Amino acid sequence: MSFCRHFVLALTLLVAPAMLVGCADMPKSQADKAEYDVANDPIEPVNRAIFDVNDFLDRLLLRPLAELYRAMIPPGIRDRVAGIVTNMREPVIFANNLMQGEITRAGMTAERFALNTTLGVGGMWDVAGSWRGVYQQTGDFGQTLAVWGMGEGPYLVLPLYGPSNIRDGIGMGVDMVMSPWRYLAQIDGSATEDRFNIASFAASGIVRREQNIEALDALREGSLDFYAQMRSVYRQYRAKQLGHQNTDSMPVFQDYQ
Repeated sequence: MSFCRHFVLALTLLVAPAMLVGCADMPKSQADKAEYDVANDPIEPVNRAIFDVNDFLDRLLLRPLAELYRAMIPPGIRDRVAGIVTNMREPVIFANNLMQGEITRAGMTAERFALNTTLGVGGMWDVAGSWRGVYQQTGDFGQTLAVWGMGEGPYLVLPLYGPSNIRDGIGMGVDMVMSPWRYLAQIDGSATEDRFNIASFAASGIVRREQNIEALDALREGSLDFYAQMRSVYRQYRAKQLGHQNTDSMPVFQDYQ
């Protein structure tokens, strides 16, 4: 079964309980209802369980791998790897910029990809940013659906990926299908595609986790309820992305390309 089908199955299994748990646990008082509406988290018990598993796997595996990666790989090489990972997201960002009617942003994304892929050697150096002042834009299908008028839906915590919602979960699946790199990997057969998917997912996850070791540690240590704090920070991060605002000062959450 392909990576994308695994994701669709996981999302289906998460959406189904949302209907049942949401109906069963509706608050009774006005104050509780107001708090419930703000949280927009009707399957919180399910989400918390998934969050705890994700957090356990992070402590057990992902954070130690990120620390090992930081300890063994010099900063200059880590920057080159991060640049490649960033550059690989540009085609999906470009497509979503077009679908959102953001022609100027699409042009900037195309320029970035052309310059960084050629002069920047596959994105290892951000030539477009340093020479031209053209920096990466936001653009994913969840954002596109928002532009088209679709509401975010209930809050979700996805296995391995973490904070999301119905709209962005759907967007994640579409962005996976849109990514051209998977189709290039298919040329040599399904085994190559599977290896590419695993390698791409692992590399992207470790790079993002290494970049956020201190930020997530501070968030965990400063939170009375780490789950609720992550939900709040994610929504702030996502709101800034949807508004095309700078998120450099915030922890980096999942990218879907």
